[in-house]
Amino acid sequence: MSSSERAADAARVAGRPPEERNAIRAALSVGIAVSAYGISFGALSVAAGLDVWQTCVLSLLMFSGGSQFALIGVLGAGGTGAGPSAIASAALLGVRNSLYAIRVSPIVGPGWAKRILAGWITIDESTAVATAQTTLRAQRIGFWLTGGLIFVGWNLTTLLGALLGDLLGDVSRFGLDAAAAAAFLGLLWPRLKQLQPIVVAVGAAVVAAALTPWLPPGVPVLVAALVAVVVGLTNWLGEKETRG
Repeated sequence: MSSSERAADAARVAGRPPEERNAIRAALSVGIAVSAYGISFGALSVAAGLDVWQTCVLSLLMFSGGSQFALIGVLGAGGTGAGPSAIASAALLGVRNSLYAIRVSPIVGPGWAKRILAGWITIDESTAVATAQTTLRAQRIGFWLTGGLIFVGWNLTTLLGALLGDLLGDVSRFGLDAAAAAAFLGLLWPRLKQLQPIVVAVGAAVVAAALTPWLPPGVPVLVAALVAVVVGLTNWLGEKETRG
């Protein structure tokens, strides 16, 4: 791309409404951070016993970071004999994506082809970026741009991590294991302006941390999600409706 083309792209972005610029910035920051995390997955997958091609196909078809890590985590601990448990753990974590689909359906809009494509990239990050925006146009930009960036980036870095394999050693040394968590914290923090969301965030974190040593991978996340469901259904600590 020439310098004039880059300048034209920058001008087009600068001419967008503030809400859309915020969506683009959020998508880029989250997309880059989470894509880098794919190196960690590729390396750990090979260390768990999968070869390079199995690792890449897993990222291409499964494309759900938490479920992928749950799968290779159980395989790494129990070998191929732990296959059923690994699949069950990954499936438990994958349940959350079906809940995300309900939330982003109005954002995606009608059309079967569009919905099928959206289903492929309806993940934690694309949902979080989309729902954090204030206008429908910005939500759509956030959803598609975040999902597309992470899909391409995650698969490329998965390949890179798998090829490097054991050469990386302990991937936590590079901070890649914290990239996704940092990205989520950046999205969550500006929304903690009232008591109810603060209680949900703290309560869910405490529940997940307390149950992690005792329950199979994936289950603590689902149990923690019940905190948000209970608080939301009861509107505990939320603003009460007034009737005139």
